[in-house]
Amino acid sequence: MRRLLTVLAAGVPLAAAVCLPTASAEPRDGSAAAPFACSAPSVKAPAGTKVESVTAVSQEGGTIHGTGALGGTVTGVPAYCEVTVTLTHPGDGDHAKVRTWLPVSGWNGRFQGLGGAAYQAGDNGVGLGTAVKNGYAAVSTDAGVGDALDTSWALDSEGQVNTALLKNFASRSQHEAAAVGKEVVDAIYGKGPAYSYFTGCSTGGRQGYMEAQRYPDDYDGILADAPAVNWDEFEVATLWPQVVMNNEKTYPSKCEFDAFTNAAVKACDSLDGVKDGLVNDPSRCDFDPRRLIGTKVVCEGRELTAAAADATVVRKIWDGPRTVFGKKLWYGIPIGADIWALAGHTDPDADGNVVGTPFPVPAAWVKLWVAKDPSLDISKLTYGQFTQLFQQSQAEYDKVIGTDDPDLSAFRKSGGKLLSWHGLADEYIPTQGTVQYREKAERELGGAKRVDDFYRLFLAPGTNHCGLNGADGSADGLAALTAWVEHGKAPKTLPATLINASGQSVARDLCSYPQVSRYKGYGDPAVASSFKCVSPSRH
Repeated sequence: MRRLLTVLAAGVPLAAAVCLPTASAEPRDGSAAAPFACSAPSVKAPAGTKVESVTAVSQEGGTIHGTGALGGTVTGVPAYCEVTVTLTHPGDGDHAKVRTWLPVSGWNGRFQGLGGAAYQAGDNGVGLGTAVKNGYAAVSTDAGVGDALDTSWALDSEGQVNTALLKNFASRSQHEAAAVGKEVVDAIYGKGPAYSYFTGCSTGGRQGYMEAQRYPDDYDGILADAPAVNWDEFEVATLWPQVVMNNEKTYPSKCEFDAFTNAAVKACDSLDGVKDGLVNDPSRCDFDPRRLIGTKVVCEGRELTAAAADATVVRKIWDGPRTVFGKKLWYGIPIGADIWALAGHTDPDADGNVVGTPFPVPAAWVKLWVAKDPSLDISKLTYGQFTQLFQQSQAEYDKVIGTDDPDLSAFRKSGGKLLSWHGLADEYIPTQGTVQYREKAERELGGAKRVDDFYRLFLAPGTNHCGLNGADGSADGLAALTAWVEHGKAPKTLPATLINASGQSVARDLCSYPQVSRYKGYGDPAVASSFKCVSPSRH
């Protein structure tokens, strides 16, 4: 559970102050126009909502401790005013709290909306505190739902999906938070923000894409990383490793999974022209796990022999879910990513029985929203039943929470900018889903160059889920986005610190998709200047 919470915490925008943004330069006309007074403003309810209450509390700042399962802290937060607006949608019985934090002094004139993680719709206080520390007025909403792993709101008392709260979580609450937050800023400071930004990773990344697709005028710039777009597909797909092991009746240990992963990374390391402990393009890595059959692996002091059955499980997990007839449903875990994250299980008991421990986020999605059956035994799913659930999720939820509409023409017309990075070793959200979305947008909007004008994607070798937020490297996407929005400096590369297979930090300039990084043939492989961005090989 600690590993899970650590990973989820990495998805909280700017979590735990491990990777503070440097975008702090003063925008135009950024100073407050009126004397600061922390008092409850009059708030006009966004369309379709009713304001239930408005409160304002002066906070001293200091150290902010994140609430809930994700925890985390941020220190050195200046004094701020916390305005909480509670909204309801008449007839739905929901109560969504919108929190806006406004620095008492030093406001940089900017506004920042914050996304959530897993089933948490908004921030737990750490992101808000970090934003205020950097001079932003910031907003977040709980959408009327709960903490990161709280799914008690999924079904109503009659066992049916709570469609109102799902709609809140999927789309409307983030938009309403943007509207309310800007109202509060205008009321407290006597003027609206000069620029508005949204930041989020994972669930927060999906929310950023949702804003660009459905509410293109909410934000000038959106930083949406490791985005959970294609939610209706990848959430089911991430149960595939469990389904494979249960149907093949083979459960490799974490050590054995790691042996296959390490062998693949070693085999494909030099695809970028140098052995540097990073697989530059896992989609080109054609390592066959059967190459390890018969080799010895030392696990916890015991010597094991890699078996054909183990190789079959790994091959199916990397390949991704398919129907019983072989039709591909979705992408698998990228080669180089931690297989155990989705293929965890108990050690064999005295009788040799093993119990799978599925990742709770997709397990809850399939049980509650898709099957509407909290008692569903995932360990008993056949390949055929898995296919049925996958297709059911697509049919019922693509339009609700899929967030994969490639038509970003309204966002482009509004002048908005969308920047994303995604780790190529993301164990929870297959990177290829984000790549597929970008390619769909290119087809929809007239090609790569036209999309590059307002939307750029950067892929990070060797980086796990939301890893560049400080869990597995770092990058300052907000600084790059701010320079793009406010100064027209489109990012050709995104400077980053990556962690290679040996655990060493190396500098890289991530290339704007579809370009990839390639070693120049000379220079220190740990230095960014030793690489250049080139068009990917067709082979």
